[in-house]
Amino acid sequence: MLILIKGIEDYMLPCLNKKLLGFECMGCGLQRSIALLLKGHIVESFLMYPGLYSLIALFGFIGINTFKNFKTGNKIITILAILNVVVIVGSYLLKLYLK
Repeated sequence: MLILIKGIEDYMLPCLNKKLLGFECMGCGLQRSIALLLKGHIVESFLMYPGLYSLIALFGFIGINTFKNFKTGNKIITILAILNVVVIVGSYLLKLYLK
């Protein structure tokens, strides 16, 4: 498993927004956060990209709802998507203004 994670780290894509414009985008840190989570570093993964856990919850529920259709599934997906946007935008703004 560690060999796979090391391989992932070798092929991570650079942020073109950061390279060309000089500041990070809202997705910066997602790849590194996934690699940290796969290594078992849960706290470091959260600090790198807090939106990862809300993304996991959203896509996990979408996957479950695909096979077992819940009555309020669309409402839950909408709430999780809104929560996701709030977490990602909020953490991005915090990262920008705390630097």
